[in-house]
Parts: sequence; C-alpha cells; structure tokens
Amino acid sequence: VPVIPQLVTVCHRRADGRRRRLYVPVLPVVLVLSPLLLLAVLGGVVACLATRVSPVGALRGAGQVLWALPGTRFEFEQDRTAVLVSVR
Repeated sequence: VPVIPQLVTVCHRRADGRRRRLYVPVLPVVLVLSPLLLLAVLGGVVACLATRVSPVGALRGAGQVLWALPGTRFEFEQDRTAVLVSVR
C-alpha cells in the first residue's frame, strides 16, 4: 500500500570530510507552506488551461509521482563534497 513520504533525510559531506545530517518531517513543512502550495496549484491549473493540458490528468500525474517517492534516494557528488537525500 503506497503512503505519502513522512521524513526526508539530507546528509551533506563537506570537502574536509565532516558530515552533517538534517531530518525534515514532511507533514509540518507542508502545513506551514500550505498557502504557497495553494497558489502553486492555482498557477498550475492556469498553466494547464493556457497550454490545453487536462488539469485533472496533470494532478493525477503529480499524485503518482508523490506516491512513488518513499524509498527514493538522490545522491549528488562534486569533487570532495557530496549530498545524499533519502525519502522515507
């Protein structure tokens, strides 16, 4: 059964080798940013209508991406600096 992501972990390795971890709970962040989220959804609907894309289909696609996020890991590395983002 798919569930929405609950925790995002960001691990940053600095050039000197030290690591820093940041745990971000998704629900409180979404609640705090919900006014901006509402504006983003309205802007997306306007963009869909302007480009003749079905807003329902676009919303369904965005929902499928959201449901697929748990268990995803993003790793970025450049020189001696690395960033790992893990979605749980």
